[in-house]
Amino acid sequence: MTSRIALPPTPCGPASPPWWRFRIVWLVVGLPATAVVAATLTTVIAVRHADTVVGDQRAHPAHATEPAEQARNHASLPRR
Repeated sequence: MTSRIALPPTPCGPASPPWWRFRIVWLVVGLPATAVVAATLTTVIAVRHADTVVGDQRAHPAHATEPAEQARNHASLPRR
């Protein structure tokens, strides 16, 4: 013996548009998606164009500080 339950009648109103028709959905989904794409692109650029590691300066200690000493000496000279 099966019993059937009568459901209340549904209102006959206009159907709501699909979810992709609402602009706020694109704002909520689009902004984080744009941030993820930008972060991924930034990471790819940073990895592909990474600067090379500077070599060991202890191999030539006399030449290691030469540019700094020239700048210091130049700054301490009086103007002509």
